[in-house]
Amino acid sequence: MTERSDLAALVESFASARVLCLGDVMLDRYVYGEVERISPEAPIPVFRIARETTMAGGAGNVARNIAALGARTRLVGVAGNDPEGAELRALLAAEPGVAPAILIDEGRPTTVKTRYVAARQQMLRADRESSQPIAERVRSAMVNLVRQELAEYGVLVLSDYGKGVLSGETLRGVIATARGYARPVIVDPKGPDFTRYRGASLVTPNRRELAAATGMPVDGDAAILAAARKVQDSCGIENVLVTRGESGVTLVLGRGEGLHIPAKPRAVFDLSGAGDTVAATMAVACAAGVPWAEAARLANAAGGIVVGKPGTAVARGDELVAALHAQDLMTGEDKIATLPSALDRIAGWRESGLKVGFTNGCFDLIHPGHVSLLAQARAACDRLVVGLNSDASVGRLKGEGRPIQSEAARAQVLASLKAVDLVVIFGEETPVRLIEAIRPDVLVKGADYRRDQVVGGDIVESYGGRVLLAEILPGHSTTATLARLAR
Repeated sequence: MTERSDLAALVESFASARVLCLGDVMLDRYVYGEVERISPEAPIPVFRIARETTMAGGAGNVARNIAALGARTRLVGVAGNDPEGAELRALLAAEPGVAPAILIDEGRPTTVKTRYVAARQQMLRADRESSQPIAERVRSAMVNLVRQELAEYGVLVLSDYGKGVLSGETLRGVIATARGYARPVIVDPKGPDFTRYRGASLVTPNRRELAAATGMPVDGDAAILAAARKVQDSCGIENVLVTRGESGVTLVLGRGEGLHIPAKPRAVFDLSGAGDTVAATMAVACAAGVPWAEAARLANAAGGIVVGKPGTAVARGDELVAALHAQDLMTGEDKIATLPSALDRIAGWRESGLKVGFTNGCFDLIHPGHVSLLAQARAACDRLVVGLNSDASVGRLKGEGRPIQSEAARAQVLASLKAVDLVVIFGEETPVRLIEAIRPDVLVKGADYRRDQVVGGDIVESYGGRVLLAEILPGHSTTATLARLAR
């Protein structure tokens, strides 16, 4: 079995991967709000809207995940000639690492899924879509584009949401083209007829999709293996990866034994798009030359990351590395994150109604004064984020010979403390950029500062947050400790 550290090292190879993605693109809208009463007009809840977010979904989310893992992708899809289509194209064009080629079909609307969420629960989903086949003119142009592009990409991934883009004729054509180029084809399937994907290298159904395609039971390892074998035998598909939610994944390679990979236990926030992440990770790993078994372990870890985030989320390469390393940490969860990864996690906390606190510092030699300040900060919020000065910024602030401990060592010590929920390293002298991005509900500094001296205090108070000056435990300071050692 591959060690987790070896799997983490494989993520570095993702930068060389190039994946061609074809399928049903759509807009995913999330409308967040509160339900506090029943309407007097009918026995229905009154949903009070607080905010909305929009992102690319379907094959667009597969492409977003591919790029988030550090690879490059060409996304081919179809949208309507409508404002939603224009919005979708703009979102995709702004995604680093994604080169979209979205064709226009005048006769159909852009697919939009709108989810209404209150108290972490989806209250309603409203879909605007057409599942009719796309116009023949558009289909022909799309297939020709795939044929032109495929030579430059290592893997073809097909994201089928049953919205008319991947017709039987289209599938036969692009799969045959990929096989002609000796390119693996990975399919995230839809519907009960898997014979449509004949010739594919790998399909990634969930348990429900596998049961619908085979008419067989899918509860337990043996049943999953038997159903996957039927897909291979009756549909002409080489390999099957079954996603099993809290039970992990099962990979069936050729006529070999099934590989059952358990999932790491974690809180599930939203299952939307987890299948996209698994398909994307398999495609990127395959394009990078990673064997199927190791790719499945990476995909299993990536899927576990996105279910802990709200909405149609992505798993980033650094998060995947951290998740693999985190399994070896005593805390059971990695708390050291880049700012983009931290913002994803903080968004999940806020959707759960949790109050976020922030404090910052060099934390060079952790002493009881630090522990006291962090404990007071954590008591003022539900989740505490610590901004940690990088080695370079500590050197500029404290002078030659500092820091004593590297930023990696300081971050690890902070992450081991119960009071700390997240550590973000920053390179500037002040944490203003972090505060502006995180928008903490509570900003905490020691009482050796005046309120008007707290960096970022005016920002936090401008949107209704508060500044807390924590009591300083006397007799403890890194500078004083170093002076005593020098003497």
